[in-house]
Amino acid sequence: MIVTTGATGNVGRSLVQTLAATGHQVIATSRSISDADVPDGVRHRQADLIDPESLRPVFDGADALFLQSGGPSAHLLSPHNILDAAKAGGIGRVVLLSSQGVATRPQSASHGGTGLAIEDAVRQSGLDWTILRPGGFDSNAYAWAESVRTRRVIAAPFADIGLPTIDPADIAEVAAAALREDGHAGRIYELTGPALSTPRHRAEAIGNALGEPVRFVEQTRDEAREQMLRFMPEPVVETTLDILGTPTPAEQRISPDVEQVLHRAPATFADWAKRNISAFA
Repeated sequence: MIVTTGATGNVGRSLVQTLAATGHQVIATSRSISDADVPDGVRHRQADLIDPESLRPVFDGADALFLQSGGPSAHLLSPHNILDAAKAGGIGRVVLLSSQGVATRPQSASHGGTGLAIEDAVRQSGLDWTILRPGGFDSNAYAWAESVRTRRVIAAPFADIGLPTIDPADIAEVAAAALREDGHAGRIYELTGPALSTPRHRAEAIGNALGEPVRFVEQTRDEAREQMLRFMPEPVVETTLDILGTPTPAEQRISPDVEQVLHRAPATFADWAKRNISAFA
């Protein structure tokens, strides 16, 4: 039995669907989760990574765990306590969803420092572990959904700077492979899409999927910062803008790991846009 944390998120939801479709027993967990969030027949439980005791009943009798690194709440986690509870419940394998920033921005508390501490806890846990380090998600484009629906406009900074963003469904498939198959223990996978994608190109792909033009407006860094501060802490905003505007060579590198694990090329942003265009229509 496989426990998935963050089961209502972009990666977790896809992972639950993938595992259920291949006949695996899954318990989907999240702070807030209902029948509508999971496929028919999948068990779900409310549990909070910030409260490891809430996870003990979920872990009991499971053999593998998909662990999210916590996102904006990562600094509140007690990873050693979570992993101790997992071992006590019988879990022997853990797949951690970490971040590329652990390697590329280790000096950043929001992207590197906290994530590295969680990775270290996983490596020291005594469990068979696999760590996934994705870059930017294609699904970050959902932030543009309202302006596309209402005005057919996308505003973003750094119009022509490309990053190899990845489809969360591909992250989920790699996670599923690591949870189900042998041969992934002790591996760190860097997960990217197949090509560099700029904000301008992503706006064009959304317009193509809609079948009508979407106007792109380039923001200044200050305009983007003001917008992002409405829903993200300032340190996260500043590091995110640095990645978007002045990515390192490592952040622009296209990794072969998705293809090596899945034996196919990762999906393009255009593929993601076509599959999720209803959010923008």
